[in-house]
Amino acid sequence: MMNIEQINNPLPADTRFTSASRYRAINLIKSLSLHLMMLSVALLWLAPIWLMLVFSSHDESAIYATPPPIGLGSEFINNFNSLNEKMDFVTAITNSIIVSGTFTFFSMILTSLAGYALARFTFKGKTLAFALIIGTLTIPMMAVIIPQYTLVARDLGMANSYIGVLLPYLANSLGVFFMRQMFLSLPQEVLDASRVDGASEGRIFFEIALPMVRPGMAALAIILFLTAWNDYLWPLLILTDSSMFTAPVAMGTLLGIARVDWSMIMVGVVMMSMPFLILFLILQRQLIAGITAGAVK
Repeated sequence: MMNIEQINNPLPADTRFTSASRYRAINLIKSLSLHLMMLSVALLWLAPIWLMLVFSSHDESAIYATPPPIGLGSEFINNFNSLNEKMDFVTAITNSIIVSGTFTFFSMILTSLAGYALARFTFKGKTLAFALIIGTLTIPMMAVIIPQYTLVARDLGMANSYIGVLLPYLANSLGVFFMRQMFLSLPQEVLDASRVDGASEGRIFFEIALPMVRPGMAALAIILFLTAWNDYLWPLLILTDSSMFTAPVAMGTLLGIARVDWSMIMVGVVMMSMPFLILFLILQRQLIAGITAGAVK
């Protein structure tokens, strides 16, 4: 007669233990393999950043050394002082902060209003308007840069001004699409209940809809700020006064025909990159959550 344990587990005990041990061993190998692969990718991604830090802390000759240094040096402060003396890099960083912050603020307002209208209102030509907005994402910047410059600099007289830098890109098509997706995810019952209570559309938008899509707005704000922060070509065309240069444009002046000071360039890149690497590490969960929430509708 077979007992209850034999009925539930027909395999011999030693065979059961061997199977369980083999299963755990296979899972362990898979986990280790996955973590080793992820570690390799992380090291591959971090290697250029580490080399950037290394070369920024050595003198100019370090980048031509064989083999190149892999440890941090002691010349970072001297290189930064040389960079600031050559181009007033602190002013350029300040200009970038002002331009990027202003662009992010006003672009968030415009894209939020447009996204809310496309998501929650019904009007004639709505589908066509949204299709045209999305269609602009397929147009390369090089195709419109000349007529855009002619319009802004010659016709509107906004050359060498921050308004000329900001105006063409405030109504960001990607931002409109992103915010539309975020507002589509809101429960219609909440908005209808607010209207029944007598709330105006403006109050519904600012006090109910916007707070409910705050994670998405945070993600979009980071994307817009980084876009403006890294923009090089358009500010280069519009701005002619060196005192108004943003950081990327100012960094471009270091690339000479006969000589390139790589240590200064590395210091400038570090100063422009590290704050946002730290910001991304702190806000990465909120950024990913906001992007995912806007993409699933």
